[in-house]
Amino acid sequence: MSDIQVFNGNKTQFLEEYDIDLNLSLDCTAVEQSVRTLLKAVGEDPNRDGLLNTPKRVARMYEELLAGYYTDPEKVINDALFDVEYQEMVLVTDIEFYSLCEHHMLPFVGRAHVGYIPRNKVVGLSKIPRIVDLFARRLQVQERMTAQIANFLMDTLNPLGVGVVVEGAHMCAMMRGVKKHNARMITSHLLGAFETNEKTRNEFLSHVQRSLGTESLI
Repeated sequence: MSDIQVFNGNKTQFLEEYDIDLNLSLDCTAVEQSVRTLLKAVGEDPNRDGLLNTPKRVARMYEELLAGYYTDPEKVINDALFDVEYQEMVLVTDIEFYSLCEHHMLPFVGRAHVGYIPRNKVVGLSKIPRIVDLFARRLQVQERMTAQIANFLMDTLNPLGVGVVVEGAHMCAMMRGVKKHNARMITSHLLGAFETNEKTRNEFLSHVQRSLGTESLI
């Protein structure tokens, strides 16, 4: 991957953290050229001291923030599927995420709440936040990201059901446009038993509600 060594930290550590597929990479040179063009377009001098290294910094930033495009999904799960005779709900709440809205390329940040009911297989605890990162670190809309997380878990684990709820604060609505600083967006995607079984759905949503601290989701 081009210029990967300029990250603060170890190259191997970065590759392992994001499970980067070396057959894919961000075109850092093209990003740097585009940033220089943008700086000129807004009336700045890309050669002044404060901006001289900005194009390279931005390219490195996108290499990290958009790592989901270059992540190998199979490596995210790796060998962390375990045979377990367990068919009760597994729930991981308050998974923080950082993403970029595809409409303005401004950040949206928040928390994901992920639950599933195993069909004799469970996934290692640390892998669920990694799956959230896999889809968050792309140009996204929250609705699609929520569905992608749920569908990936359903396809990979073949569980009895999956539920995902995502709460996000969007800079494009806070910094520009309507400028509503306290607005939060909540999206959900329910599959299998979470969609068809009212008791299961209500149990999941009641757990999520306690994390969200909002009025009833049921």
